[in-house]
Parts: sequence; structure tokens; C-alpha cells
Amino acid sequence: MWVVGGVDHDATLRQIAEDSGWSGRYLFLIVISAALSLLGLLMPSVAVLIGAMLLSPLMMPIIGLGFGIATFDFVEIRRAALALALGSAIAIVLSVVLVSISPVQTITSEIAGRTRPTLFDLLVALLSAVAGAYALIRGRGGAVVGVAIAIALMPPLAVVGFGIATWNWTVFSGSLLLFLTNAVTIALTAALVARVYGFGSHLSPHHTGWQLVLFIGALSILSVPLVAALKQIAFEAVAQRQVRDAVRGHFPDGSRLSQLEIDYTTDPIRVRAVMLTPRLDGRADHAITAALAERLARKVDLHVDQLHITPEGSSAEVEQIARAADQAGRGAAGSQQAAAAQLALIAGIEPSAVRADQTARNLQAVAAPLPGLGLEGYRALEQRSARGLPGWTVQLAPPANVEPPAMSIDQGVVDGLALDLAGWGSARLGRRIAVLGGTAAQREAVAAGIVTRGGQAEAGAAAGSLRLEWLVEPPVSAAE
Repeated sequence: MWVVGGVDHDATLRQIAEDSGWSGRYLFLIVISAALSLLGLLMPSVAVLIGAMLLSPLMMPIIGLGFGIATFDFVEIRRAALALALGSAIAIVLSVVLVSISPVQTITSEIAGRTRPTLFDLLVALLSAVAGAYALIRGRGGAVVGVAIAIALMPPLAVVGFGIATWNWTVFSGSLLLFLTNAVTIALTAALVARVYGFGSHLSPHHTGWQLVLFIGALSILSVPLVAALKQIAFEAVAQRQVRDAVRGHFPDGSRLSQLEIDYTTDPIRVRAVMLTPRLDGRADHAITAALAERLARKVDLHVDQLHITPEGSSAEVEQIARAADQAGRGAAGSQQAAAAQLALIAGIEPSAVRADQTARNLQAVAAPLPGLGLEGYRALEQRSARGLPGWTVQLAPPANVEPPAMSIDQGVVDGLALDLAGWGSARLGRRIAVLGGTAAQREAVAAGIVTRGGQAEAGAAAGSLRLEWLVEPPVSAAE
């Protein structure tokens, strides 16, 4: 009586019946919420996503389904289930159409974050459903806002549509599992809370037993893939740290891990790394592979590309920057001759190879090849040159033999740093990049990302893993 006292059961059921069925208002909110969710996912914008969550049109049909289960009201169950099914279908179809006509089809961080649900998502849905059912029964409207934000119903459906439009099974299946987890957990938890507050008191103990079996059984079935996903995420976090430690620990002091790619979907786990080291070791792959197999208890396919650097420093860039800073302290960088000399020193070339325009205050040069330095290092040289030459626009192109950056997609998210480097390198060298391997959607997304960053790129063949290659030969520079 202490729990049930003061609850107006009839008024609560009337409110649920009014809001849980199909209506024009419900359809309008479905369309607006789905469109906002998709825009928030593609931008990506957390603020827009929160706005879509606050509309929360799917919440009441799911709550209505739960109260129908609690009272064994099959009419309410049919009404709520029909509204939920139609609303979900409309949201998915609308998302598919919008993604198909959208010029942006890149898997953003917000999309990727809804493709790997874990047991934590089930617990969030369960606790939020308790709060939502309590707020509805007790008339605590202020709690509904927090519940709507905590339980993401529409954004996962928008990601389902994105997965269908881009033919990405991983995105589709992961986001669909997240939506089903939220919807089923909310409905069954709402039914359980409703029974606690006296709804369905006319039911027999036999009916109550079946409700408990349904609740425990459904959550147990959902928990199987969610626990497996949580264990996999935990393993990947540990494995990445173990791989980094094993690769770095094998090489002497002064070595630097330049790149690391780990593919957990293959068997054995595929690891590719680039190490800048003062001493090359022909047995490094075998030794590190054996150590990782013991640490991870999994088979590992590892290969480390070793780039020899001088033992005086972990990078040739360090020496170049130090020399440039010393030179900058001796002369006035404001004059054309001094500025060209300083840039030449940073680039490792003769001052005569620097093209200077005093009127436009512009400096252009092609850096000399520095052992072990990739596009990231050459772009850092350009940035530091620009900071050391205020008032000048510096364009320092990498040498022609530099390789495009390694491209990877981690949990469906394209490596943004690699896109930035590829766009910068393509613009500086005037060379087009071919995006090869992976899926067609991945190649198109990567090529579009490079173009938006000022480079030239096009999608190429589909053989092998995702990678970048120069498509045209570089022009012969004046220095050559």
C-alpha cells in the first residue's frame, strides 16, 4: 500500500492509450526526429542529436507495449506494437533515402559509436526505463527529459538506415542490435515497474510467472551478444597496449614507433607497424610475434617495417629544426634573403632552390629526403617553418619519393589524420591519389575526404585492404 498508494491507475492507462498509438502528430515527430538524428550523425553534432533524442516519439509506444504486457491488455499491445513498427520502418526508410542523396557518406564518430553495443547499453536502458516508468506513473515530468537523452532510440534507427544505404553490414547489424536492446529492455522493464505499482493486480500468479519468465529470458538472450561485444572491446584495448609495448620494447633506445595498424577481425590478428630505429633487426618480426602470441593467447601475423635513422636522434627532423632555430637567432628573418636561407636550412636544400616572392611574401621549396621521415614529418617542418617566418606564406613540399600515408578504418571510423596528410601531400606535390582496396563505400568516402582537404583523389580497384597509392608521376622540379 505504501508503494501503490496515491497512484491513479485509470488516469495513467488513459494517458498511455492516448499517446502510444498511431496519429498524425506521432508521424510528424517521427519524420522530424529521424531527419535531425541523421543530420547530427553525419555532421557530426552532439547538440543536434540531443535535440532529436528529446523529441523521443518512439518512447510512448514502447512504454505502452510494456504496460500492455503488464496488464495482459492485448488491444493495447497491438496498438502500441503497430505504432512502434510503422514508426521504426518510416524512420529507417527516410534515413536510407537521405543518406542515398547525401554527398557525405563517411562513417563519423557518432555513427561508429552506435555500431558496437555492449552490456553497458542494456544496463543504461534498464535503469532509464525504471526512471521513465516511475516518472509516468508518479507524474514526475522533469525526469522524462533525462530519460529521453539517456535512452537513444531514434539515432540507432538512423544508423540502421545509413548501413542499408551504404551496404555496410557491420553498421547495420550493430545499430539494429542497439535499437532492439533499448526497445525490448524499456518495454519489459516498464512492465515490471507497472506490476510493482499495482497495474495488472487482477492477474493470477500463473500470469505473473509468465511475465517474469519473459523478462528474464529476453534480457538473457540479449545479454549473450552484448557480453561478447564487451569482452571483445576490453580485449582490443588490452591488446593495443600490449602490441605497442612489445614492439617498442624490442628495439633500442632512440627508436620511435611511427605507425601501428591492428586488424582484430582476421585470424590470426594482423599487425603492421613502422619503426624508426638506429639499429635494424632482421629477427624482429619472429621475436615480437612469439612474445605477443604468449601475451595475448592468440595467433598474431606481425610485420614491422624498419627505417634506419642515425643514432644521434630519433628523427632527422629534430636536427633540422635545431639548426633552423639556431640560424633564426643570427639573422633577420624579415628580409627575402634571410627568409629563403632559413627555409633552405630547414628543408635541407641550397638557398638557390627556394622560390621567393617578395611582393606576395611567399616562399616555396621542395624538402630534401630525410631518412625515416614521412608525410607527417614534412608537414610538421612546413608548420614550424611558417611559425619561424612570421609574415611569410610557406609552402614546403615533401620529396617526390615519399609514400602516401597508411589508411585504416577503426571501428568504422576513417583515420582523420591520414586524410589530412593525404590531402596536404597531394596538394603540395600536385599528384592524384588512387584509393584502392576495401569496400566501394569506403573508397568513395576516403577519396571525398581527401578532395575536401585540398587534394586530388579518385576511387580505384577493390583488391586487397584499404590503401593509398600515387596515381600520376610527380612533375620534375626545378631543383632536379
